[in-house]
Amino acid sequence: MLAQLSIRDIVLIERLEIDFRSGLSVLTGETGAGKSILLDALALALGARGDGGLVRAGAEQGQVTALFAPGPGHPVRAILAENAIAGEGDILLRRVQGADGRTRAFVNDAPVSVGLMRRVGQALVEIHGQHDERALVDPQVHRALLDAFGGLEADVAITAATWSAWRAARRQLDELRQKAARGEREADYLRAAVEELTRLAPLPGEEEALAERRARLMKVEKIAADIAEAVEVLGGAASPVPSLSSLIRRLERKAAEAPGIIDEAIGHLDQGLNGLMEAQQALERALAETEFDPRELEQAEERLFALRAASRKFAVPVDDLADLAVRMADELAAFDAGEERLAALERQVGGLEAEYRRNAGELSRRRARAAETLEAAVGGELPALKLEHARFFVGIEADPEQAGPQGIDAVEFRVRTNPGTPAGPLMKIASGGELARFLLALKVALADRGSAPTLVFDEIDAGVGGAVADAIGQRLARLAERVQVLSVTHAPQVAARAGDHFLITKSARAANGGTPEQVVTAVERVAGEARREEIARMLAGATVTEEARAAAARLISQSAA
Repeated sequence: MLAQLSIRDIVLIERLEIDFRSGLSVLTGETGAGKSILLDALALALGARGDGGLVRAGAEQGQVTALFAPGPGHPVRAILAENAIAGEGDILLRRVQGADGRTRAFVNDAPVSVGLMRRVGQALVEIHGQHDERALVDPQVHRALLDAFGGLEADVAITAATWSAWRAARRQLDELRQKAARGEREADYLRAAVEELTRLAPLPGEEEALAERRARLMKVEKIAADIAEAVEVLGGAASPVPSLSSLIRRLERKAAEAPGIIDEAIGHLDQGLNGLMEAQQALERALAETEFDPRELEQAEERLFALRAASRKFAVPVDDLADLAVRMADELAAFDAGEERLAALERQVGGLEAEYRRNAGELSRRRARAAETLEAAVGGELPALKLEHARFFVGIEADPEQAGPQGIDAVEFRVRTNPGTPAGPLMKIASGGELARFLLALKVALADRGSAPTLVFDEIDAGVGGAVADAIGQRLARLAERVQVLSVTHAPQVAARAGDHFLITKSARAANGGTPEQVVTAVERVAGEARREEIARMLAGATVTEEARAAAARLISQSAA
């Protein structure tokens, strides 16, 4: 609720402080006394557009401070928390308006933008008058009011949560599809590369081993022919071994005939023969060691060349081909897993959409039932407000193609003021006075649901009197049982039902102790005889009679009963 309003140097107000209480408070006074100035000042503190013309003549700046005491769970505290503004206790809104047009805004003494001040102000106060359009022309507000009336906030929260989950999953699905489309060509390349490397099956260190093996085989191939030729010389048909062996045997027979003459030669020949035979055996062993299959060299070369070709193709060293094969296989597996993830996400999106459609459909059905109840509740208030021929409608258009976090419904309040005429939007069908009374009926039906904790009605009773004014007063009083209500009124029937009565007056005084005169506005809380006198003035006009005083006393007494 609004606890205090402090105004300095605004239009005709020099210095003013008003303490407000809960319930219904009325502000009365003669035309031109400054009631509209008071509301303009409050609106300035709530974030309305500033204007240097609001500053009192002769002052450099004006200031309006509004102190509020909302409940601990009021949504305004979340707004303050979002903007890192302390807001555990009372909330202070302060607006400084310079005569040069510049303006500054503060919330709990923290400088803020006018936009944030306006957002905070809208959460704390609603100002309604004959020409007020807020909360009446915006279908989004109508839907929120209907949901508040029907107690559907939890259903809306569930629908919004499933909408958010559905949208988030859809975004993930779209991103994954785009990624899959971009990666399809890469996946084809990976599949071919993995298949090629799998067939090749490279091993770490294989290139070096193959190169060494190939070099050895090539060397063996070259020396094997020479060894075979030497073996042929020593052991073939032209071998000198048989001839030398025969020669040695003949000389040994002859040695006995001539002792000592050829013994030395025979010894050398015998050594030579043994050496040739040992050489032959060594060559035969060497030849055996150099035996190889030419296909082995061919296979080694083919394998080596294949590895090096793959190295050039994939631009990595041969020894890294094995690791590359593993990485490519992992990437391909990840891509394949992505396809599985895509299928799973598609199923998830479908499930979330179905859940959202169910929740939105149920919310739409409950809104339809709440709309019937709201129509009846508002309709029940209209006859006493001299709108007995009018009808109030809650139009709901459910369109699954216009789905959103609040469901699939577009909600608009519509009225028909006379039988036989078509219904239409409030602002187009109802006149100024009718609009104010429709608004009051709607507010009474809604009670404290979907409402700011403080409601301000600016001459909502203009143009009516008697029983209608009394009906308005009754409804303002009923509304004030749930929220704080401030009403600027010219109707004594409304003023008589107030718990607090403030009289606004205007007077002239000398400026700075001399001339020229200044006109200033003052506000005084009146009670008892002073309140009866003000209500009598409202009844009688300029000349207050005893009859008017008596009538005022009866009004006050009846309203208190």
